[in-house]
Amino acid sequence: MNRIATIPLQMTLANAISRAQGQLAITQQQIATGKKAQSYADLGTQSSRILSAHSMIARQEAHAAVAAQVGTTLSIYDAGMTTIDSSVSDLRQTLLQAIGTGQTTGLQASIEGAFHEFRVSLNTTERGVALFGGSQTEAVPFKVDTLPALVGTLDADVFGNDNVRPSAEVSEGLSVDYGRTASEVGSGLYQAFRALAEAGPLGATPTPAQTAKLNEALGLLDTGLAQLRNANADNGRMQNEVDTLSKRAEQRSLLWKDIISKNEDADLSEVAINLTRQKTVLEASYSVFSQLSRLSLVSYLN
Repeated sequence: MNRIATIPLQMTLANAISRAQGQLAITQQQIATGKKAQSYADLGTQSSRILSAHSMIARQEAHAAVAAQVGTTLSIYDAGMTTIDSSVSDLRQTLLQAIGTGQTTGLQASIEGAFHEFRVSLNTTERGVALFGGSQTEAVPFKVDTLPALVGTLDADVFGNDNVRPSAEVSEGLSVDYGRTASEVGSGLYQAFRALAEAGPLGATPTPAQTAKLNEALGLLDTGLAQLRNANADNGRMQNEVDTLSKRAEQRSLLWKDIISKNEDADLSEVAINLTRQKTVLEASYSVFSQLSRLSLVSYLN
């Protein structure tokens, strides 16, 4: 029979086994999840810092996403203005040759092609929104479809944009106004195309009146190209600024994630050591409990 004195010892040992089993379960859970604790309450005083860090990460990631979207839009602006620059520069060269030689064969087609690129680029849309329209996102920024229709027009007749620029918060407390409008980019070139339209259809040899209009258009092209390039340079500066702010937001997000990792993530090498130690302790406890349970006074009466 068992001695009465062994009962308290068995109870004490059973409680110790229960605690060891609980600690082993926690350690196994840490290995399974890679986390020190399964709730913020278990993290104690660090929980408020971690919650704050999660909030900051969400804000930084939101700013980075907005900056990325703005950067994409600015790239589309750049593509449109670069296309206009290229086609108008080619037209300028062709116009110079025509004026110099007095031969305008093929010039009319070059003018029509450059005007098409000009009009299509100013009417560029992104997801159905007119980029060069200012706040008039559903309007047509450049309203004239054909070169002859420019004759006798004014700026108000051809440009459907206003002067409002979109705004976006790309960093904490920092909003940027970005984008370009059709009139801001193309008013000078519009005047050049209007002068070319007023010259009338060009044959192989221009008339004196047409030659005068071609010279007028050449000067307006130079002015318009300068205006366009200034706008594109400003757009490029904004691209660099937004890209820098996006990278800073990503860096700050990584910093906060590192803080969270140091407070939330378990050291798996240390956890593995603890697991081995706890298993050894628990197995020893089982062995002692088993031996204690088999103790009997009968074994010592003989």
